[in-house]
Amino acid sequence: MGAALPQPKIDSLGELETSVLEVLWTARGALTVREVGAQLTRRPALAYTTVMTVLDRLHDKGFVAREKSGRAFLYRPRVAREALLAERAAAALSKKGPPQNAVLMAFLDSVESRDPELLDRLAALIAARRAGS
Repeated sequence: MGAALPQPKIDSLGELETSVLEVLWTARGALTVREVGAQLTRRPALAYTTVMTVLDRLHDKGFVAREKSGRAFLYRPRVAREALLAERAAAALSKKGPPQNAVLMAFLDSVESRDPELLDRLAALIAARRAGS
């Protein structure tokens, strides 16, 4: 039996790692290092070895899974984009950052100005969570 997969730590992601994950999240299937590099929109383009190193680090951190296909590895995300965003939002609202109420109120103000009905959906989700469903 193999070793347990590491639990990804969202706060350990850098900008380049996040960009690579974005490529994998939009892909229809697993990608090779070369395919990931080709889809990154950085100028100048990153070297193959840089993309390979980033993917290796994401694998070691538990954010991507890889499988051997011939001589290459195929990579796919292990963490959903929504989970990453939720973790980042929770971290922003944690006691480590700015005063909780200030961040939460700014979030609610932003939601209300963009999509007032979303506040009602959020309230319903909170009520359902508290009710245990």
